[in-house]
Amino acid sequence: MNIHEYQAKELLKKYGVAVPDGIPAMNVEEAVKAAESMTTDLYVVKAQIHAGGRGAGHFTDNPEGKGGVRLCKTVDDVRAAAEAMMGKTLVTKQTGPEGKEVQRLYVTDGVDIEKEYYCSVVLDRGQSKVAFMVSTEGGMDIEEVAESHPEKIISVAIDPVAGFTDADGDKLAAGLELSGAKAESAKVLFANLYKCYIELDAEIVEINPLITVGDEVMALDAKMSFDGNALYRHPDIKALRDETEEDANEKLAADNELSYVRLDGNIGCMVNGAGLAMSTMDIIKLKGGEPANFLDVGGGATAERVTTAFKIILSDPSVKGILVNIFGGIMKCDVIAEGVIAAAKEVNLSVPLVVRLEGTNVQKGKELMAASGLPIISADDLEDAATKVVAATSQAEAA
Repeated sequence: MNIHEYQAKELLKKYGVAVPDGIPAMNVEEAVKAAESMTTDLYVVKAQIHAGGRGAGHFTDNPEGKGGVRLCKTVDDVRAAAEAMMGKTLVTKQTGPEGKEVQRLYVTDGVDIEKEYYCSVVLDRGQSKVAFMVSTEGGMDIEEVAESHPEKIISVAIDPVAGFTDADGDKLAAGLELSGAKAESAKVLFANLYKCYIELDAEIVEINPLITVGDEVMALDAKMSFDGNALYRHPDIKALRDETEEDANEKLAADNELSYVRLDGNIGCMVNGAGLAMSTMDIIKLKGGEPANFLDVGGGATAERVTTAFKIILSDPSVKGILVNIFGGIMKCDVIAEGVIAAAKEVNLSVPLVVRLEGTNVQKGKELMAASGLPIISADDLEDAATKVVAATSQAEAA
C-alpha cells in the first residue's frame, strides 16, 4: 500500500527524522490558509499523487507550464499555484500518459538547500536482509544513476540480529562523503529510518532528495509503501489508504483476494500462481504478443472469484484476446471452467478466448467448456496456447 508524501513525513517525524514544516490541503482555500499560518519567506506547493517525478511533470491543461512542485514567495503565489494544480491532471514519468488527478496539496517551508543526496531502505531479497542504498547524486532518478554511474550508489545490508549499528552508520555517512556534525546527524537519521522501516512493516522508504541544511540532515521528500499482508497489525497505517489513487480494477481484485496489475498490452491473462503467470506473459511476448495484465487467481479461488477475475480482464477496453492458463492442483480445472463459462456468458464475450487446462479434473473441465456452446479455443500446452491467442488476437484486430 502506498501513501502520500505528507503522510510519510508525518510518520518519519514520529521516528525523529527531520523534515521541513508542512501542512496538507484538500482544496485551494486550505492551501491558502496553510500558507497564512506559516512563518517563512518561501513556500513550496507540492501536488500529492502516488507517483514520482512530480516537479518535472506537466499538467494536461498546460503541457508547457510548470510541474507539480512550485516555489512561491507570497500567499498570493500559493493561491495561484494551488489553483493551477488542484483538480488538474498531472503527468509524470511514473504515471503514464494518462496522468493522475491532483486531489490533495502539500504546502511546506522553503529551505536553504546546501546539497542533495539519495537514500532508501529496501528489502534485499538476494541477501535476505534490509538494505540501505545511498548516493551523492540526489534529486535524480536513481535508475539513471544506476545506469550511468553505478559506482555512486553505496549499498549497506543490515544484519537482522545485530540491527543497525554505528559501523553501518559510519559506512553510509562515508558513502555520502559527510563528516563532522553532518555525519553525526546523518547517522541518527539512518538509525531512525531503519527503526521506522522495521516497526511499520514497510516495503520501501525512499528519500529523494535527502538534504543538508547547516549541520542538519533532513528529508526534503519522502515515499513510503507498506506490506499489505502486515496491515492488520497497523490499523493506523491502513487508515492512510487513498483509494482514489488506486486503479479501480486493482482495487476490485484486491478486495476479492486476486493479484492483478494492469499492463499496456492487448492480451488478457488469467493464471493460477505467480510463477506461472510470469511464464505466461513471457511466452506471449516471445510469440509476438503483448500481455495486458498480470492476474493470479491463486490456489484456492472459487468459481465466483474466477468470474470476477474474468470481468476485470474484460473491463479493460484494450483487451482484444484472453488466455486462461491453469495448472490444477488445489485449484481444480472444473472450477476454473465453471467460472470462465459463467463470466463469458454474463459479459457477452466478444474477444477470442484460448484456454489451456492441466491437472486435477482437467478432463471434466474440458468437457464443461466443450458443452458450453461458447467459442472457446482449446490448447494442449503453454506454447500452443500462446501461439493460438496471439494469432487469434491479431485476426480479431485486423477484422
